[in-house]
Amino acid sequence: MPTLVIANKCYSSWSMRPWLLMKQLGVAFDEITIPLDLPDTKEKVLKHSPAGKVPILIDGDVTVWETVAIMEYVGDALSAPVWPEDRKARAMARSIAAEMHAGFSGLRNDCPMNLGKKYAQKDRGEAVARDVARFSEIVRQARERFGAGGPFLFGAFSGADAMYAPLVTRLDTYSIALDKETRAYVDAILSLPAFQDWRSAALKEAWIVDADEVDEEPIENYRNAA
Repeated sequence: MPTLVIANKCYSSWSMRPWLLMKQLGVAFDEITIPLDLPDTKEKVLKHSPAGKVPILIDGDVTVWETVAIMEYVGDALSAPVWPEDRKARAMARSIAAEMHAGFSGLRNDCPMNLGKKYAQKDRGEAVARDVARFSEIVRQARERFGAGGPFLFGAFSGADAMYAPLVTRLDTYSIALDKETRAYVDAILSLPAFQDWRSAALKEAWIVDADEVDEEPIENYRNAA
């Protein structure tokens, strides 16, 4: 079985993407968790990849250490339906996955992923507002063109949904107002059995990453409840 090396489930957005994809598509794998921001974190990660970052997929003598590359490998080598079958849908799915990989810096910087807490709605700045508007546009366009077969961007769950899942959690964590269609898509991701498994494990973690804890009083603290 392949092994996926990840970081804390509460905070690690990049770890979530291939984990969620593989779980949701029924690809069996083992996992190794290396907590972030500890004195030996870098040393432990370097044992698995020269890049020194997670996630990392190890499959026999093959090591893949970048999220999109992992997703492509899962499709190619493990025969999982990572991308839509339709050529036009597949082109769009790969395009928006790459856009997620390289963009949305407002949400990344100002709304770090944190599954353990929920914060009140407030104005989070122009950069966040632009990112939310762009995300809503992506949801609308993908759903209108290719979403007839299910509740996800291209109907069935795909690599594009896995790429946007951490962004979805930020919209929920920071109580960001959404239009009806975007809200329905967010709810579909948050209702995924694979995401529920990930979140349940995240809330049991004891590690705290100060860099991903914003300086606000939360309206919910799920980890204390857990």
